[in-house]
This record gives sequence, C-alpha cells and structure tokens, in this order.
Amino acid sequence: MKKISALFLFGLLSLVLVACGTSGESGNAGDSGSSEEESNEITVGATSVPHAEILEEAKPLLEGKGITLNIESYQDYVLPNEDLSNGTLDANYFQHIPYLKDQKKEFGYDFVNLGGIHIEPMGIYSKNIKSVDDIKEGTTVLLSRSVADHGRVLALLQNHDLIKIKEGIDPVSATLDDIAENPLNLKFDASIEAGLLPEFYNREENALVAINTNYAIEAGLVPEEDAIILEGSDSPYVNVIAARSEDENNENLQTLVEVLRSEEIQDFIKEEYDGAVVPVSK
Repeated sequence: MKKISALFLFGLLSLVLVACGTSGESGNAGDSGSSEEESNEITVGATSVPHAEILEEAKPLLEGKGITLNIESYQDYVLPNEDLSNGTLDANYFQHIPYLKDQKKEFGYDFVNLGGIHIEPMGIYSKNIKSVDDIKEGTTVLLSRSVADHGRVLALLQNHDLIKIKEGIDPVSATLDDIAENPLNLKFDASIEAGLLPEFYNREENALVAINTNYAIEAGLVPEEDAIILEGSDSPYVNVIAARSEDENNENLQTLVEVLRSEEIQDFIKEEYDGAVVPVSK
C-alpha cells in the first residue's frame, strides 16, 4: 500500500509539474505577443536641442500611425553612435552627413543615412568682437575637437577672406593643416568639446568661437542676431536620421523620416527656431 501511495503521489506531482510547465509556456506565448506589439516601438537617440524637441513634436503624429516613439536625450556627440551600434537605439538624430561619414570610417560603424531632416547653420561668435572688420591680428579661433567640423569653420573664414584653404582641397574635408594663407595670423585651438564652446564664448571675450547651433540655442544665443559669421542654408551639413544597415528598410523608421519631413513638422521647425534651424527634404 505504501508503494502504491508513493506511486500515486509521484503521478500526481508529475501532473502538477506538467500543468505548471504548460502554464509557463502559455505565459511565454503571451510575452511573444507582447513583443510583437512592442515591435511598433522605436527608440531614437537625440541631442536635446533641437533634435529631441523636434522628435517630441513628431510623437503624436507617429502615434496616429500606430508607432510609439521613445526618445533618449544625449549631451555629447559620441554616445549616440555607440548606443546605436550596440543596439540600445533603433536610430539616432543628432549628426550631419560629414560627421556620420567620419564616424563610419573611424569606428567601422555599419550605419546608413535614412534621410536628411534639417540644417543647423554653424555660427562664429564673440563677446567683444562685433564684426569681421573688428577682428585683430593674432586673434584666437576656438573650435570643437570634432575634425568633421573643422572644414566647416575654415570655409566660413575663407568666405570672409580671413584665411585661404590650399588649392584643390574640398572645404568639407579641410583640416587646419590645409590653411594656405592666414593674413591676420589667426591662432586656432581645436581641443574643446563641442558642448563646452558656449562656456568658452563667455570666458574668452576677445576670441572667435565657432559654436554648433544646437549648443548656441541652449546657451541663449540667437544665431541670426548674435553670430558674426553665419553659415547659409545651402550648407552640405544636413542633419540626418541614422540607423544600422540591417534596418535600412525598417517600415517604422521610414515612417519616422516621412513624419519629420511632413508639412506639420517643417512648419514647426520654421516657427520654433526662426531661421536658426532650417528644414530640408533630401
């Protein structure tokens, strides 16, 4: 009898375990269904101004298309690409085309440009220097350590006859070593993190400071009013949505680009930033 009871209890326990196993499998299936729903969620990394602000404006438009947008804000130009590469992000929106190309070359990122959204005209600012004509010999030019921005700044200086770039060098790829003529003997300091340039603008009152528009806006500067030299809207430095190559045809990310290029978002950019950020559709 004891053997029979033991066998009975063993069989009953087996049934309980099987039932629990079935319940667990059912739970996993439910998780799978939840995962399918979450496939309409996208996470996009962006610098806070203006990129994250523009994405916030696009959120309800994407929701209307069944897509939930999660925004991760960054204060630097390094981590958004690292996090895109490691899968933390589905896409990022912070960088212009030359920077994206340089990052792919330097780090071997397998990224694609899904489309341009806007241009942020680069500006050169100074506390005490009020015009190009007031720039004195030996003035220091402070610029970001990002080599992708150096040619951009040099092109602005060349356009105002302050320097001359070597013949045959594309200004987009020019470096400080490509300066052929420097009649005012300008000095260049390219050792500064881009996000810190507004601090140097306030500290180094007699210097020229090249500041990316997103950081200029954050610092309370109005590019069209405060910049001594301001890039035109024909700039090749278009800010883009970047993604991993494997997601090039991702429908949710393609819809994101469509929404950011929509009339509603383009009008928002024009009205909100008053020329400091210029929408594009290329």
